[in-house]
Amino acid sequence: MALLGALFLALLAGARAELPGCKIRVTSKALELVKQEGLRFLEQELETITIPDLRGQEGHFYYNISEVRVTELQLTSSELHFQPEQELMLQITNASLGLRFRRQLLYWFLKVYEFLSTFITSGMRFLLNQQICPVLYHAGMVLLNSLLDTVPVRSSVDELVGIDYSLLKDPVVSTSNLDMEFRGAFFPLAEGNWSLLNQAVEPQLQEEERMVYVAFSEFFFDSAMESYFRAGALQLSLVGDKVPHDLDMLLRATYFGSIVLLSPAVIDSPLKLELQAMAPPRCTIKPSGTTISVTASVTIALVPPNQPEVQLSSMIMDARFNAKMTLRGKALRTHLDLRKFRIYSNQSALESLALIPLQTPLKAMLQVGVMPMLNQRTWRGVQIPLPEGINFVREVVKNHAGFLTIGADLHFAKGLREVINKNRPANARDPHAPPSSTAAVA
Repeated sequence: MALLGALFLALLAGARAELPGCKIRVTSKALELVKQEGLRFLEQELETITIPDLRGQEGHFYYNISEVRVTELQLTSSELHFQPEQELMLQITNASLGLRFRRQLLYWFLKVYEFLSTFITSGMRFLLNQQICPVLYHAGMVLLNSLLDTVPVRSSVDELVGIDYSLLKDPVVSTSNLDMEFRGAFFPLAEGNWSLLNQAVEPQLQEEERMVYVAFSEFFFDSAMESYFRAGALQLSLVGDKVPHDLDMLLRATYFGSIVLLSPAVIDSPLKLELQAMAPPRCTIKPSGTTISVTASVTIALVPPNQPEVQLSSMIMDARFNAKMTLRGKALRTHLDLRKFRIYSNQSALESLALIPLQTPLKAMLQVGVMPMLNQRTWRGVQIPLPEGINFVREVVKNHAGFLTIGADLHFAKGLREVINKNRPANARDPHAPPSSTAAVA
């Protein structure tokens, strides 16, 4: 019984495990770029350290070494690589510093240069070790962490919808990759605790040729459309002059008989065309491409001033869009193209036949009047979880069964120092500040 109980609990835990909507793989090819920018930042940090004056007395020698500045840092050998269980390992060997300082020496007899040189070198090395170690620790633990804090975890996309990029588990590190799994779920801002159940295919990452790979499942896009649906954004109302003139004339001619029978007094009232999604659109990703399917109600009415609307017709619209995904900077953008369109009546087959003449003009209205508005919103994009100042370049999109992957290289649009200074913690201790008392070596 105990064995069966343990097995049941294991299966239950597995059933409750949340599938990722987004995965990111960082390959070893990205590390050389990251290393170069990281070492440049460390060089800049070390060149700004303040080294206290070195003064004192040794026997008959009096010395005062002041205004010490680091003029250059040379890193003969450095290596950044993935290391399982430790994630990243940076190794620096044979590093050297160039110094500039002012010296004042007083001695009472000659032939002491070698001893004095050894003494000063040892003292300077002691002081440098005291200053450099805190700077390296501060740069690695505090300042670089402030850079990681710029990665969006749960943020708003616009005034209606937000995105949740919470990590579902610890990153998995191999000798060649670092793989991360994110929730990758949208949510309506008015319902911050709402979440869509992820029942989509889990995205997979297999390639290693580019610096970074990002994978999105159908759930990622479905949660976006469900969130906008719940937020009431998937509806459109065109009234009066907003209705294209040719379509206005066609609709009035089509429903002239209904207008005369229902209310001839309002025949010249403004026309209203209303579209509203009946259910959240759904995304389908196949190797051949990505499509978005939506079913909406179409209502045609007259809106006389200060009077109730006069409904002329209500029909159902099925539409299918081709969706092309691209990465620009660090934003995932979508361009929609209307491919299939059909309207029909939910009342009778005879009424559906009567709607056939409206198919072409309504489709043209969607192409000209609605699609630009949709693409203006989708082209804004949603940010991928990358630190500030790092962008994607040279991206390649590939479709699979149930998910798509985007391979890209990285580009530092801003230097690490610029980004870190912008986001430097206000209460972080300044590692460059000299100690409260002047150092003395005796």
